[in-house]
Amino acid sequence: MVPPSWLWIPLTLFAAAAQTVRNTAQRHLVNEVGTLGATLVRFLYGMPVLALWFAILLAIDSFNFPVVTWPFVAWILAAALSQMAGTAFLLRAMAARSFAIGLVYSKSEVIQVAIFSALFLGDALSLSTAIAVGLATLGVILLSPRLGAAATSARSWTDAAALYGLASGATFAISAVSYRGANLALAGASPFLAAAETLFWSQLLQTLLLGAWLLARNPTIVLAILRQWRVSTFAGVSGALASLTNVTALAIAPPSLVRTLILVEVVFSYVVSRKVFHETVSGRELIGIVLVVSGAALIVATAH
Repeated sequence: MVPPSWLWIPLTLFAAAAQTVRNTAQRHLVNEVGTLGATLVRFLYGMPVLALWFAILLAIDSFNFPVVTWPFVAWILAAALSQMAGTAFLLRAMAARSFAIGLVYSKSEVIQVAIFSALFLGDALSLSTAIAVGLATLGVILLSPRLGAAATSARSWTDAAALYGLASGATFAISAVSYRGANLALAGASPFLAAAETLFWSQLLQTLLLGAWLLARNPTIVLAILRQWRVSTFAGVSGALASLTNVTALAIAPPSLVRTLILVEVVFSYVVSRKVFHETVSGRELIGIVLVVSGAALIVATAH
């Protein structure tokens, strides 16, 4: 089944909303189970959703099980490990500063995705996409904290939130390109099945690796995750839905388009920051949000 070429747009918008819900739930869990525990929650509690969806697709007669190749395995390893690192870095950035600003630093990903996509997948940027990436990036810069009277630009971009956020952006960029590469490695497979199989194996690997690490080093965190099963289930299910729609979109469209449009998550996070965590956002940051939305709108308007 070949999906319509525009389907990646609603899939990406849904992924942005689901990611905001997941990040909110994970932030609540950080105080209870720590950064690595909240990271494991995303993978462990999302696995049943991914396994069920993968099984449903395999049960449909029109879908054939795609042939797994060594390039697919390599892309899966890169996607799984970089996504694990990106999630942990993101949660540390949010803990070091506000929810919305911590997320904003991680969105330096958009430029890095364009670079890595061109280097590793041969995806060229159109002029409109480059302009959209530029607008969104300028918005991200404006959303970064103002410098104080005694502060310097270097200090602003080298504090804990900035470093964790920038590291998150880099690893998430590698993850996005790797997921796209894994989807393309399953030649001839439906984008739905390619995304489902890619996510199933990558998240299973993430669950086993991080789960084994925590069991060996700090089993009390795993027990705490099990005790916090209500919030953990909420985070895991929303994370699985975000991943499914995001990776399916990456099976249809280049990473530079998908990861630029998904920056509308910044707007959703602004709402969460104000309504849930009661954090203030300045007028300068609002201008940044407008620029991010403008870049996303340009992507949609010029997408083919």
